[in-house]
Amino acid sequence: ALKQVLELGTPVLLAANRQFHRLLVAGVPVQYQKDGETRGDFVRLVDWADASQNEWWAVNQLTVRGPHHTRRADIVLFVNGLPLVLVELKNAADENATLWSAFHQLQTYKSELPALFAYNALLAIADGLAARVGTLTAGREWFKPWRTIHGEAPAPATMPELEVLVGGVFDKRRLLTLIGHFLVFEDDGGGNLVKKMAGYHQFHAVNTALAETLRAARDHAGEAQGRYESGRQPGGEPGDRRVGVV
Repeated sequence: ALKQVLELGTPVLLAANRQFHRLLVAGVPVQYQKDGETRGDFVRLVDWADASQNEWWAVNQLTVRGPHHTRRADIVLFVNGLPLVLVELKNAADENATLWSAFHQLQTYKSELPALFAYNALLAIADGLAARVGTLTAGREWFKPWRTIHGEAPAPATMPELEVLVGGVFDKRRLLTLIGHFLVFEDDGGGNLVKKMAGYHQFHAVNTALAETLRAARDHAGEAQGRYESGRQPGGEPGDRRVGVV
């Protein structure tokens, strides 16, 4: 399993990143011998069900050495030793160090240190107040703010975007859910691979819709299809078959 994770089988960064994402989400396929038979199983790199069972590290000023360059990353978030998130920070007091200079810094790192980015799930940039989150292939227009922490309502306009991003995305449970279920690789139609992530509204809408569907269908899994009413159902009863709309 370790060998498969360390040797992703391709020198192309995005192809390696997609291969690692498959191993991360689905598990690493392995074979072993038992009772004279060859059996298959999967090694899980992350405990998706219980975030507390994983080892979490936020490492400041991490020195990364590539074949030709050595750089210091501002913050790297590790889950079980896997560098899943890279955060580039700029000083809000420096008029030359903007949010987008942090974005361009990440593009430089990506070309110089591909081995680090092969394992990346998310990229974040911030200047102390403003903050954005995106993926390896996201251009400036797709680095977006995260506008809510818990999902019930937008964060107050007076709250710094960086505070909302940290609380809304980097809560351990939400981060695992975002990485495990809300990242996708797609062909853009021109033969180019694009990595996409859900926005905050999509993330919370899907999770709410799923939770409401499970609640509404509880104890009725064996019934024939009935008529499902629309409309928001706050405080709906288990098994009432009323899911509502987004």
